[in-house]
Amino acid sequence: MFHINHTSDLLFGGGFGLEKESLRINGQGYFARSAHPFPDSPYIVRDFCENQLEINTGVSPDAEGAIRELEKHTEEVLRVLDSLDEPEYLWRFSNPPYIKAENDIPVAQFTGKLLDKTIYRNYLSKAYGKYKMTLSGIHVNYSFSDELLQKEFALSGERNYRDFKDSVYLHLAKNLTVYGWLVTLLLASSPLSDSSYFTRGELGKDAFVGMASVRCSEIGYWNNFTPILDYDSVHSYAESIRDYIHRGLIKSQTELYYPIRLKPKGENKLETLEENGINHIEIRNVDLNPFEFAGLDLRDLKFIQLLILFSVCQPAFQLTKEVQKNAVNHFKKAAHYDINSTLITMPDAQPESIKNAALKILDRMDTFFKDISADAKEIIAYQKDKLLIHENRYAVKVLKQFSDGYVKKGIALAKNTKSPCLNDH
Repeated sequence: MFHINHTSDLLFGGGFGLEKESLRINGQGYFARSAHPFPDSPYIVRDFCENQLEINTGVSPDAEGAIRELEKHTEEVLRVLDSLDEPEYLWRFSNPPYIKAENDIPVAQFTGKLLDKTIYRNYLSKAYGKYKMTLSGIHVNYSFSDELLQKEFALSGERNYRDFKDSVYLHLAKNLTVYGWLVTLLLASSPLSDSSYFTRGELGKDAFVGMASVRCSEIGYWNNFTPILDYDSVHSYAESIRDYIHRGLIKSQTELYYPIRLKPKGENKLETLEENGINHIEIRNVDLNPFEFAGLDLRDLKFIQLLILFSVCQPAFQLTKEVQKNAVNHFKKAAHYDINSTLITMPDAQPESIKNAALKILDRMDTFFKDISADAKEIIAYQKDKLLIHENRYAVKVLKQFSDGYVKKGIALAKNTKSPCLNDH
């Protein structure tokens, strides 16, 4: 899609925006019961429940800046939580700690003009259950720089910049639908749960159900149907989502629990997308990394950028109904703990282990970036080592270090969270 020989100097200029969900807990590992302690912050808001924080960064021109801002807001959260009359902590995992009962999960309370947000959350609690809504993660938003898009537009011979820009993101979304499962596979960090998540009222036992990421697996955050989307144009994309709304399968586009989303600038509405065009792409299948202060390793964020750039430069896949169904299934399979016997079938390929399929794509990425970025080789090698050395996978590390007391050890980790100045990215 891009003319790499002419625009490689602009390729890595982009915009990063991060959204991180985390649960507030007390010192015993139960959900905090206090009201949201950041009522006036535009960066620290509530997600589904009152005790589920969401940190939203601004847009940074590089991955380092995005991580720094996420760390800065995380530090602010910890300072405020520590200053409360009854100190609270941020839970570091995607899977929740102890859940005594559903009333531990109070729906976020909005009033006045924002009352519809609470009404919508009450609907979600009935449609999916409150327990599932406590699963937390990170969404990565990425936009290409205007300088890159303008130069590519000039080289493309197209007449309308808005149409060209939309076509770039639609092309990217098609290919990330097929390649995006690598993010789940390589960043999965949530193999352990407390028994209370699966067995109501049974607290304090570790639960491992064969998943490296519960929230990204088939028992995690998904709609009750497999969406088939139309990427031919912005309008057809919006209409394919609108069709599920009209059929009563979802209430709005925000309920489409798909790992890849195309989004407009400003309010996330289909009408805004059609009117103003695509502003950025959102990648939603990132687990909280408990080994990182901010919940996200810089090398992993850089890898996501590499995957985006690689994907947009590849020929577009033909996303038939069958290809899309397989693609969704691949996202779910990538969340499995066993990557050697879990099989997938990429388009125009034979069934193979998801590990081998991933290594082949990483090899292709290595070749692609060979003469473009020296940094890329190191980032891709870091991801390969997770597959080649079993103990390097985050899920394996979590299972090893936090078994035999997942919540108790998680509480200790939360209480001993250190400043990012001690981290070496």
